[in-house]
Amino acid sequence: MKTIAKGLLLTATMFVGFSGIANAQEKKTLIVAEPVHGTGYLPLYVAIAKGYFSDQGIDVKIMTVESGSGHTNAVLSGQAFAFIGGPEHDAFAKLKGAELRSVVNVVDRGNVYFNAIKGKEPAPGESMASFWKGKTIATGPFGGTPNSITRYLLKKYGLDDKKDVSLQEVPNSAVLAVLKSNTGQIGATTEPFLTQGIKAGIWGEPIINIPKDLGPYAYSTLNVRLESIQKDPDSVRKFVEGVKKGLKFTYENREEAVKIAKKEFPTMAEEDLMATLNRSFADEIWSKDGMVSRKSWETAGAVVLAAGILKQEVAYDQIIDMQFVGPTPTN
Repeated sequence: MKTIAKGLLLTATMFVGFSGIANAQEKKTLIVAEPVHGTGYLPLYVAIAKGYFSDQGIDVKIMTVESGSGHTNAVLSGQAFAFIGGPEHDAFAKLKGAELRSVVNVVDRGNVYFNAIKGKEPAPGESMASFWKGKTIATGPFGGTPNSITRYLLKKYGLDDKKDVSLQEVPNSAVLAVLKSNTGQIGATTEPFLTQGIKAGIWGEPIINIPKDLGPYAYSTLNVRLESIQKDPDSVRKFVEGVKKGLKFTYENREEAVKIAKKEFPTMAEEDLMATLNRSFADEIWSKDGMVSRKSWETAGAVVLAAGILKQEVAYDQIIDMQFVGPTPTN
């Protein structure tokens, strides 16, 4: 009897072991292409670290593609399951005959700030149109969001980007140097450069806070091929569910989310990392529920249209699909 019992126990143990191997082998790997490895995508990294995708039976891996539209092309070519970027990339593809869809939101605010040289800020009550006129504005390269938002604001203020102001289009990391040398008076920037400029005494707090001023803005969504939704909706559903849990955890467990960020960005100076995260939490740049509202695309679409990057309007329902997040928003 003891021999039989041992045999049964061994068989059971082997079954459990083989079952675990089988389950691991069955877990589908989904590649997410990102244009840069940045703190703005923290909720996605949190979802991976906390095992929210594994809980759904999928394995999500990040692939960083720092080459313009490379992250979009990785999905179009089938090298990646999803890419992270604004829905405008889906709109660009749509106008060229390809079908992509935003399925869940991550960054729901325009993560850009405008600063003026310290001591040369707008006078009390002075309009931005008046303050900007005649100034040199340092902004990121054409096609990038800081540049697009700069051009959007110029149109909003009724200013011509060639006659009324001078644009210095430089790498985002060089904006601080332009204002430090006084060759530019206004700069479009992001963290950690924003805090670095404050610490160096080059500028004070932002004169324009885009996350607060523009409100909901579909800045960074996760996007898949329409074919994935049609042929493999289960994987899309599981993926979206994992992202939603990552968003929720990031806001509800700030301290642990910060610990994950420190592991994710080990070479970033802790002071810079904390300044970036503190401002991100304060301005609530991350979506709280994964929903891409119609208002958020209306704003994002208006920005790229004003910048001349998107050549014609593309409707919300043609590039955004919220069926895996919840009911399609009415606003």
